[in-house]
Formats: sequence, C-alpha cells, structure tokens
Amino acid sequence: MIQIKKFTFNPIQENTYVLYDETGECIIVDAGCFFDYEEQELDNFIQEKQLTPVKLVNTHCHFDHILGINHCRSKYHVPFYAHAEDAFLVDEIVAHGDRFDIPVEPVDAIDHFLNEGDQVRFGQSTLDVIHVPGHAPGHVVLHQPEQQFILAGDVLFYGSIGRTDLPKGNFDQLVGNIRTKLFCLPDETVVYSGHGPETSIGFEKKSNPFLMD
Repeated sequence: MIQIKKFTFNPIQENTYVLYDETGECIIVDAGCFFDYEEQELDNFIQEKQLTPVKLVNTHCHFDHILGINHCRSKYHVPFYAHAEDAFLVDEIVAHGDRFDIPVEPVDAIDHFLNEGDQVRFGQSTLDVIHVPGHAPGHVVLHQPEQQFILAGDVLFYGSIGRTDLPKGNFDQLVGNIRTKLFCLPDETVVYSGHGPETSIGFEKKSNPFLMD
C-alpha cells in the first residue's frame, strides 16, 4: 500500500510528495525544495523511514516544481521523469525564475519521458499516467485507482484550477481536460494538488466555480 508524505517548499509554497510502499522504495514527485533547510527536511524524512528513492517524477516542469531536481539527482543518483512537451520549461528555468525574482540554477534535461497510458512503477506499486495539458503542455496527472487518489499537480486545486497565463497555457483546454479525464474518476478520489490542501473529485464537481455548468 502506498504511503504519501507531503512537504510544502520554496517561496511559491509548492507541494512536493514522497510516495513509498512496504518495500522501502520511493519516488519523489515534483521536487521543489529550494532552501538548504528544505533539502535537509526531505533528506531527513527519507533517512528516518529508511527509504530508497528510485525516480524523480514530475507532473509538470514549471520552475517551482523542479527547484529540487539538482539536489535530488546529486544526492540519490536517480533519473528524472516528465512529459516531453515540458522539456522547454526545463531549458528555460533560469529565465522563468527571474520573472519571479527567484535566482535558480540550470537543470539538466529530462532523462525519461512520460506519456499517456504509461505506468510509473516503484516497489510493488504503480501509478497510471494521464496527460492533462492546459496549465502546461506536458502536464500529467498520476492516478492510483485501487487507493483512489491522484497527484494532480497544478491542474486542479481545492476550489480552483491551474493558471493558464503562463507559456503555452490554454484555459479551454484545461477545463475540457479536467471534465473529460478527471471528472470521470470516482467521486471519492482524493486529489493531492501542487499547492494548497487536498480535495476530492466529488467536491470539485459540486463546488468548483471554474467547472460548474
């Protein structure tokens, strides 16, 4: 059974997740640690739980979600997975950080590309990859159907949706994809978002002002 640990990191208050199971293998999703103490907090948790990171997996590659990639690559020697259509965001991380007055270092290219229908595997666990562009062109959502949760990145938030004014964002595409690819999931599905608290598919169907008919 997958366990989930959430950290809130960096000046943008981004949620980084560590997912692990009974084997001790784990993946780090949206590694956003920026300050030294944030890197230490992440490392301490992994050490205390005696976990072995095997992958860095990103829902998308906006700069606040990849600020910790360099640290995690160096510390754990693990590959970086994301969708190919977000490769340009990795290349442009320094410029994007400058727009928010946050100095960042370059990040090396994505090691392995994720595609619709892929599975992310670690230990005895799997997550299904759903491509949900609109906030970012290569945005994916990670779905665990048996445990009924998704890692939604910046697609869907508690009472809100991802912004679409960033490069290659598209409001109509985002809303359409949420309705066709996420709202078909069971209402009980827990949504772990890239910022803010958890929510559920059922709650957002009923109350999200951006998605009500």
